[in-house]
Amino acid sequence: MLSFAAPFSFLIMPMPLLVWFFAPANQETAQALRVPFFQSIAAAAGQTPSSGSLVRERGRAQMTVAVLCWILVVVGVARPQILGEPIVIEKAARDLVLAVDISGSMDARDLRDREGNPLQRLAAVKDVINTFIAEREGDRLALVVFGSNAYLQTPFTEDLESVAELMAQTEVGMAGPHTAMGDAIGLALRTFEASEIEQKLLVLLSDGADTNSQMSPLNATAIAADAGVKIFTIGVGDPRASGDNRVDLDTLQAMATQANGAFYFSDDAQGLAEIYAEIDRLNPRLVDTTTFQPRREFGHYAFTAAALLGFAMMLGMLLWSAREVKRG
Repeated sequence: MLSFAAPFSFLIMPMPLLVWFFAPANQETAQALRVPFFQSIAAAAGQTPSSGSLVRERGRAQMTVAVLCWILVVVGVARPQILGEPIVIEKAARDLVLAVDISGSMDARDLRDREGNPLQRLAAVKDVINTFIAEREGDRLALVVFGSNAYLQTPFTEDLESVAELMAQTEVGMAGPHTAMGDAIGLALRTFEASEIEQKLLVLLSDGADTNSQMSPLNATAIAADAGVKIFTIGVGDPRASGDNRVDLDTLQAMATQANGAFYFSDDAQGLAEIYAEIDRLNPRLVDTTTFQPRREFGHYAFTAAALLGFAMMLGMLLWSAREVKRG
């Protein structure tokens, strides 16, 4: 679609007519040499002298080219452009960190699939998380895994396939046999420091109690709450077990409450899927949408055409004058 970026420029289109009518040719008195036989010279030249100055009339071609040049200049100043189809650009309006426990206890096979078959905890978590990741279009995701220590698998990215691939390659015990839940929260907070997006969400999944952190999970959660990070916690495993194998449901629930999130517990794969669906429902995808319409400028073509027309007219006048002098 053709449009003009500066349509008000067309208001100057009649300016030459205003100059033509209200600004007549300049007249001034000049000294002249009086010749007694001037009439005889004029008669010999076949001219009829008149009093005062003489303004030469412009030819039709000159006037046509002048008008065309002025129109082209005004059109160029108005900046004609072709508008393309609108392009919608979506940017993430939320940053989300997934913190996944991969300690030794995640190798237990006490979860059940839909058919009731035993399933490794981490395998069940991978399947559910990868589905959750695939539905995060529009979010920026970061992945933290923790065992005895916490590690950043991926910084914030919109490349969901890479996050899912790295999650799929994660194995039990890669980060050590123990559980450093507080350190995982601290690492997530350091990851959020590079984020300029207002809404920050941490989803933390663990099947044990914190046994190896330098900072307690509740202290780390308090810092996260002050930073505006909302924490959702998910407990899997056996709360009646002992040591690293006992999931600390009380701490997970206290963390979620303190950080304005929610706590969930599941003992099967189907329950995990429902938990992630509930988290998705409570925190729908947020996207900043920007519409961009490409523009192709054509003003320079109008200026070029005006310059070429003017140059061609001047060249034609010079050639015509040279021919007249040659004839004379």
